[in-house]
Amino acid sequence: MPIAAIEALVLLLTHSPSSTISETLDLLEKSTGHLKNSIPNPIGLSAGTDLFQRYLITTLQRPGQLGPAGDFNAIRAHLLSNGRLFIRRAKESRDKIAAFGRGFVRDGSTVLTNGGSRVVASLLQKAADEKGGPSAVRFRVIYVLSSSKNVESSPGAEPEGMETVRALREKGVPVATIPESAVAYSLGKADMVIVGAEGVVENGGIVSRMGTYQIGLLAKAMSKPFYVVAESHKFVRLYPLGQYDLPIEQRVIDFKTEEEIADEAKQQPQATTTEATSKPVARNSCQSVDFTPPHLISALITDSGVLTPSAVSEELIKIWF
Repeated sequence: MPIAAIEALVLLLTHSPSSTISETLDLLEKSTGHLKNSIPNPIGLSAGTDLFQRYLITTLQRPGQLGPAGDFNAIRAHLLSNGRLFIRRAKESRDKIAAFGRGFVRDGSTVLTNGGSRVVASLLQKAADEKGGPSAVRFRVIYVLSSSKNVESSPGAEPEGMETVRALREKGVPVATIPESAVAYSLGKADMVIVGAEGVVENGGIVSRMGTYQIGLLAKAMSKPFYVVAESHKFVRLYPLGQYDLPIEQRVIDFKTEEEIADEAKQQPQATTTEATSKPVARNSCQSVDFTPPHLISALITDSGVLTPSAVSEELIKIWF
């Protein structure tokens, strides 16, 4: 999501008619706001787009690299070049994380994971390749599949993560798939937990798909290491103290009476029209997220290296300032 949003912004800058730096930055800010308002959970997107804006502003503060003074075309070309460089580095970060994290997956170990994180998939596939591929597989994966896929919009869709499950099995890695309700039962057979994140917040906690928090609690109770893999463009300037401090609207706990359900059914056609013009709301657990506090996290594996949760604030300072 963050990389796709940044690519969209670079494409917008490429075709925009702006003729001054001020117009360009204003266009960038308005377009970023539009992107954030178009999805139920903009936390991950905000992390990437805000960092991208900061990166471009930092570029503008180095006048010696922008070409002749007053030549906006040269400045524009430099901005676009740096924007594409930012995207390329962001995409390469998955390979860096896989290189840092593959050592955590040891011979004979069993890893429990969830969701559809591409960086988790990259790490596990890299570990499978390192261990020798199909001829010498030495680790196993317990994959938690969500049982609440949004069947209303895509009734034939498979659970999130099945693509990774197939890729690992093709490499000869034994994978067991379990429902979310079997995590506590299965965790006793796992040696570690590895999860992805939509955002890494200032206190070292993470915002991730609904259910990650309970996996963290169970891992802590069973003394299993809980590792988070996340790219540095997912570091976000938020400081939530609990589940209900996130700056998004979610209807996870939605109390209703039978009368209210009947009223909603009658008003359904009107609601569809209204929702088209209002900010989206996360209504099912596939869209919803929760907050996993830093005391449940053993380490964060990032493209900057392996960090403790307490080191996140320092890393944010490096990135932003």
